[in-house]
Amino acid sequence: MTTAARFLQSVSLPVMPEVAQALIRTLKSESADVATVTTIIAKDPGLTATLLRMANSAMFGLSRSVHTLDSAVSVVGMAHIRARALSICMARGFEFPPALDRLDFWRQSMVCAGYAKWLAGHCALDEQEAWLTGMMLRLGEIIIAQRMPDALAQIEAQPCAPAERWKRERSVAGFDEGQIAAEIARRWDFPETVAMALEYAARPLTASATRLAAVVHLAAFIADQSATSAPLLADLPVSVVQNLGLDAEKLQTQMPTAEAFSDISMLLA
Repeated sequence: MTTAARFLQSVSLPVMPEVAQALIRTLKSESADVATVTTIIAKDPGLTATLLRMANSAMFGLSRSVHTLDSAVSVVGMAHIRARALSICMARGFEFPPALDRLDFWRQSMVCAGYAKWLAGHCALDEQEAWLTGMMLRLGEIIIAQRMPDALAQIEAQPCAPAERWKRERSVAGFDEGQIAAEIARRWDFPETVAMALEYAARPLTASATRLAAVVHLAAFIADQSATSAPLLADLPVSVVQNLGLDAEKLQTQMPTAEAFSDISMLLA
C-alpha cells in the first residue's frame, strides 16, 4: 500500500451522488451508449439544467441553441457531456477549507483540464479522458489542506512551478497531490487509466508512467504559466515534450488562451 493510500484510509471522502456513480460505471463499460448516459443524467433535473446552460454558453461555441438533454448530447457528444456532468458533481461535493480559494482552485482546474484535452488531441489520446484527468489532478490539494493545514502552509510558503511544488509536497507531506487524487479516483471507482495518469502526473518519465500522465503533467505546467503570463511551450520540460513526440514550436502557434477554458460560472452554479 502506498503512503497516499495509507493516509486516505483515515479520510472520509465526499460520497458521489448516485447519478455520478452510475456515470463512472459507464466509463468502464463498452456497452454504454448515448441512451444509457442520457437516461442516467436525466434522473437529476438540476444537473440536467446546468448542463444545458453550459452547452449553450460561449464555452461550447455552438452555432445553435440546444433545449433538451438529447439534443445537447447529440451536438456536443456523449463523452463531453458525461465528463462535464462528473466535474459538476465533484465541484459540488467538496467542502473547502479556508486556506484554499474555491473559485481560483476550480478555475485553475478547468484550465488544466482544457489544456490536457488540447494536448491529448495532438497525441492521439482520448480527449475527454484527458480533460477529466486534468480536472481531477488537484483534488489531492483539497485533502492536504483539510487534514494537514500546516503542511500546506509550508508547501505554499514560496510560489513555484508544478514540478517544484510536487517535490515540495513529497518532501513535506510524503506524497504529492496527484498521488492523493489517484487514490480518490480509485475510491470512486474511476477507470485505472485515469488513476494511473494521476499517480504519475508528477513523474511522467518513470517506467510506470503513461502517456496520459505526461499530457496532464504538461497541462499543469501550461495552466500554471497562464495564471501570470501567456504560456510559452518552449519553457516546458523538454524531455516530456519529446517523449510525447510533440513539436512545441508548431503547437505554440495553435495554442488556445486560458480564457477559453476558465469559465467556472456553470460549474459552481
